[in-house]
Amino acid sequence: MNTLDLLADKDAGVAVVTLNRPERLNAIDGAMARELVEVWREVRFDDSVRAVVLTGAGERAFCTGIDRDFVVPQPSSPYMQDDPLLGIGPKANDLWKPVVAAVRGMACGGAFYLLGESEFVVADTTAAFFDPHTTYGMVSAYESMLMAQRMPHGEVARMMLMGTAERISAQRALEIGLVSELTEPGGALAAAVRCARVIAGHPAEGVQGTVRALWAAKEAARAQAFAQAPHLIALGNLPAERQTELFTGRRREYRVR
Repeated sequence: MNTLDLLADKDAGVAVVTLNRPERLNAIDGAMARELVEVWREVRFDDSVRAVVLTGAGERAFCTGIDRDFVVPQPSSPYMQDDPLLGIGPKANDLWKPVVAAVRGMACGGAFYLLGESEFVVADTTAAFFDPHTTYGMVSAYESMLMAQRMPHGEVARMMLMGTAERISAQRALEIGLVSELTEPGGALAAAVRCARVIAGHPAEGVQGTVRALWAAKEAARAQAFAQAPHLIALGNLPAERQTELFTGRRREYRVR
């Protein structure tokens, strides 16, 4: 069973990629990670697609990060760290066609690998953003680094350090620039598609060159930060058993701001 849907409007030049595991809040497992790589590469070579919209199925979540049932073996050496989500984004797969994210419901943790490699984010008023890593004794490394390039430092620091105790509302996300447009509930996808249709109507070479230029402006800083991430994770993460204990015993209450 596919965990992704790809719907392309060849006339408009827009493809919609939908994370399709709503029963798991669109959490990313091994199958979805592999399918994301495949779909970005498929879109990369399809000249009829000139812009992409990325969204999640269902009303509850855009994506809640990595599926906790997805076990990833790790090398014993602290000098090596395998992160199964590092390769799931469009830029990681050398796709320089613009990607607009449409967010409904929760977006947290590993969702930031995808939002961090999108050009901009459209959300509806049900959207909420948070990162659970610190609550479960884990280092928020790549997620923090990606969001630090999209949000003011104090805002991303607060989101990452507060863990599951606090969520950024859609309105606050708009105010700090994480979200570029806010819609009524259920309206984010249509708004994102409208933007993508406009962009797809421009000459592709100029659009893709602009996307590449925008990313060139922050590639060096991101590369330097990413080089530190494996060591920070190896040093700071609690053992998996302790993480599971914290996850099982977590408090369900949270504040939305």
